[in-house]
Amino acid sequence: MKSSIVSAVLAALFLNLNPTLGATTNLYSAQFESSEGYNTNLDLVGQAGWVSAGSGGNGVLTRGITGQGRSAYIGFAPPNPVDDSLVVWQPINFDPNTAGSPVVKFSVVMSIIDSVGTANRDIFRWSVYNRQGSRLFSIGFDNLYLDVGYQLDGTNKLTLPPSLFFTNDTIYTLSVTMNFAANRWSATYNNTLIATNQLITTVNALLDFGDADAVWLVNQGSYTNGLGQVISTNAPGNNYMLFDNYRLTAETLPVTPARVQFLGRTAEGWGLLRVFGDNGSRWALEATTNLVNWTTVKTNLVSGGSYDQVDTTAAGIGRRFYRARFVP
Repeated sequence: MKSSIVSAVLAALFLNLNPTLGATTNLYSAQFESSEGYNTNLDLVGQAGWVSAGSGGNGVLTRGITGQGRSAYIGFAPPNPVDDSLVVWQPINFDPNTAGSPVVKFSVVMSIIDSVGTANRDIFRWSVYNRQGSRLFSIGFDNLYLDVGYQLDGTNKLTLPPSLFFTNDTIYTLSVTMNFAANRWSATYNNTLIATNQLITTVNALLDFGDADAVWLVNQGSYTNGLGQVISTNAPGNNYMLFDNYRLTAETLPVTPARVQFLGRTAEGWGLLRVFGDNGSRWALEATTNLVNWTTVKTNLVSGGSYDQVDTTAAGIGRRFYRARFVP
């Protein structure tokens, strides 16, 4: 009986042999400097792999957001008359779950520069798309009302959290965390919460990461013609969104250390053990008599918070120690 208690206690001491922090992979980053190949005399679209849908002003400014270095922008120059938006993105096309790094983080430094000499003002957004080109969710900055909101897929409704606004010509850091394994995302700007624990997709769209897009939605105006018909027309402002320090990373989920519980012995002297851990994590139950040479008893996936194992090799052994080793 005493040896069983010692075994259970010592097993717990060996559970931190594996790192528990998630590993980070850099997917993409851009600061739009000349050293990265960016030219201030050209549109951003067409440089360093940036692509677009729609038309309108975009490029790289010599004097950036902070006054030092360069920054990209979208807006300012009106789109073609038939276009009411411009979307600019860097294709990433990453499958987080298959890669084993389901947490994707996006951050960007941004500022909305107001229109000058006109009352027309537009909406700027950051939208996340999957690899099939389906929009998953958007975070919007409305330059007319200066409010901040978000829109999920499968709906045209914009959620406007109360008292959430921005100020023109002010620098903000937008940070978005997406957990594709859990189908959840959260976002902040300058550490102010925009959304938390929201669904990445509400319509069972493909859960992978295509790109994080800068979006310009043009203001819509209207007039009445000679026949009394109301005609809608684009009425863009000369406002624009500056952005810099665009970064995307992918992370593995942190591994919570497992816990081994010794449940006792059978009449045959076999050891009864239970391994507690995160659902879906894989742990090898290992045993030793000398704390030097370890033998794998069983490797199994945790389901329902734990898995049980019978150590039939424990019969006749008076002193036996156990540990759980994480298996990626």
